[in-house]
Amino acid sequence: VSGSHDSFSFYIDEASPVGPEQPETVQNFVSVFGTVAKKLMRKWLATQTMNFTSQLGAGIRYFDLRISTKPRDPDNELYFAHGLFSAKVKEGLEEINAFLADHPKEVVFLDFNHFYGMQKYHHEKLVQMLKDTYGNKMCPAIFAHEVSLQYLWEKEHQVLVFYHSPVALEVPFLWPGQMMPAPWANTTDPEKLIQFLQASVTERRKKGSFFISQVVLTPKASTVVKGVASGLRETITERALPAMMQWVRTQKPGESGVNIITADFVELGDF
Repeated sequence: VSGSHDSFSFYIDEASPVGPEQPETVQNFVSVFGTVAKKLMRKWLATQTMNFTSQLGAGIRYFDLRISTKPRDPDNELYFAHGLFSAKVKEGLEEINAFLADHPKEVVFLDFNHFYGMQKYHHEKLVQMLKDTYGNKMCPAIFAHEVSLQYLWEKEHQVLVFYHSPVALEVPFLWPGQMMPAPWANTTDPEKLIQFLQASVTERRKKGSFFISQVVLTPKASTVVKGVASGLRETITERALPAMMQWVRTQKPGESGVNIITADFVELGDF
């Protein structure tokens, strides 16, 4: 399965406030430099340039989703968040649902793995939104190795929702976050990344859970400063892509192999 890292960042809105998870230095940088800072931030935070429909069309079936409320928002609206607030969750879920309705044999993984500024009622709102949008398309949580495409087609399930919060334990169609581990290399060095990916796959995922290989390089502060005007895509991703794609090509799927692979800028390098 191929996936996109920070799947919703294509919708980053430069006019929106800075997301709650950004360190104070970034908050200060933006308050001093305003829109210019946000334009630069966008170049570093938008790890995808394609919207959901285009990503689905390109073959992406796993989505890495981070959800946030906005401070002092009277509507208690839920947004996808990465650095800057982006699209409303409801619209994004509906966009995916439209694709699934047109392609009844396709299955997607929605991984809700970070929540910012969310109270109990926000979680309840999100769970209700998932119910309203996908209904019986959602597959209740069982052992991962029992979930064959044949099984999903028979039951007419098309969506597996992973939810990294204790809320998951109370809702049958939410798969607990630990069933979707995503070890993170946190490096700018493509060689170190490949060693890390290799080691993670070799340690192998436990039976009964899924497993993500993140083919993702993380910029250090110094990298951002040096390449501030060019952004993540040119400074890191394009330069390192050939070596990373070579690793992907040599992998085998299956129990002791790769399972889900995520990357930045999924339109590059024939991902």
